[in-house]
Amino acid sequence: MSFDIALSGIQAINEQLGTISNNIANAGTYGFKSSRANFASLHAGEQPSGTHIGSVTQSIGLNGGIQATNRGLDALINGRGFFVTKDLTGQTNYTRVGIFTKDANDFLVNASGQRVQGFALTPPSMVAGPMGDIKVPTNQLSAKATENIDFVANMSADWPVPTVPFTPPDPAAVPPVVPDPQSYNMSKVTVVHDSLGVEHTITQYFVRTDPLTDPNGPRTVNVYTAMDGTDLAVLGSAAPSPMALIFDANGQLVEPDADGDGVTEPVVNNLDFTPPNASPMLVKLDYTGSTFQKGESTTSTNSADGYAAGSYVGVELDQEGNVVAKYSNGEKQAIARVTLATFPNEDALTPVNETSWTANVQSGTPNFSEPGKGVAGSLTVASLETSNVDITAELVGLMTAQRNYQANSKVITAENQMLQSLMQAL
Repeated sequence: MSFDIALSGIQAINEQLGTISNNIANAGTYGFKSSRANFASLHAGEQPSGTHIGSVTQSIGLNGGIQATNRGLDALINGRGFFVTKDLTGQTNYTRVGIFTKDANDFLVNASGQRVQGFALTPPSMVAGPMGDIKVPTNQLSAKATENIDFVANMSADWPVPTVPFTPPDPAAVPPVVPDPQSYNMSKVTVVHDSLGVEHTITQYFVRTDPLTDPNGPRTVNVYTAMDGTDLAVLGSAAPSPMALIFDANGQLVEPDADGDGVTEPVVNNLDFTPPNASPMLVKLDYTGSTFQKGESTTSTNSADGYAAGSYVGVELDQEGNVVAKYSNGEKQAIARVTLATFPNEDALTPVNETSWTANVQSGTPNFSEPGKGVAGSLTVASLETSNVDITAELVGLMTAQRNYQANSKVITAENQMLQSLMQAL
């Protein structure tokens, strides 16, 4: 009996050594979760008959360390979530390893070639759509005409009222008309695009016009606007030229309340013009947030939407988990958002390999969410989760297993010697 008990101990220790060896071998594997062999006793009726490995558990809930990779398609989960992938058979797998790339069919896949699952986005909307495979659009990005310009600036209260009358620019006149720099206080240029992607310049000339005799009165700045050097009024635009920006005694832009409901509207100048060989344009030039304060005149925002045509140049992830396609014209478009899954009992997941699992009845139904929401956790881009193996603990376990192995071997040796002595005595 003691021989069988010791033999069972050696067999169980061999299995434990296999688990420890596997942990040590995978200490450098990204997203690897260490395992532990759990011993259990054996009984024959009421008599103990040895031991065996009752179960092997993975420490799935214990996160590993962080390793920066500086690669735009690597991601680490700061929480309990799992990336969701599908293999060629359609089976859904869950992994903590965020090593992604675009395959030959333009699908986002992980290092095993499984398709990453995400919520679809339709640019420019950031509202998440249905979940499915993420396909990166690699076709030519068509030009988009400018529709909005955001312009926020401080019109300096130190500006004097120009004494030279402002003359709108008209390069087609004979001789060409160019505004006298003494007739305006500031000029700013914004680049816009027409329906063909051709660049045009919108030039604004700011002219202070309010009388300086009333210190408590409103302050007015007239804005003359030109397209490609020609005043919009000359081009026949319906936009007011000039447009008056009115500031109160606190230097804040007075916003209109056209319908009298007590809610103010943005201060917008609707610029309409028709570029050569392109579709007519209507651009909303929004001044909301501009001020009239003492000091230097500064421009904090001067941005226009719209862009020229561009070719696909690459794809990356951002911190919100968005899959962002990049184009040669400098545009970036979020085309999907990576899905994260959490489980009521992630420790019960069925391992497919050392770094991915499938759901089962014990793990519970997966809950799919976007990064940064709930317990799934946020993402750290250009980083990966390292193995959670504790090398020191594994080496201590290795030495303990070695001593246990030697002890059980001693039992077998002693049993053998006792049997030999008994046979000699007979």
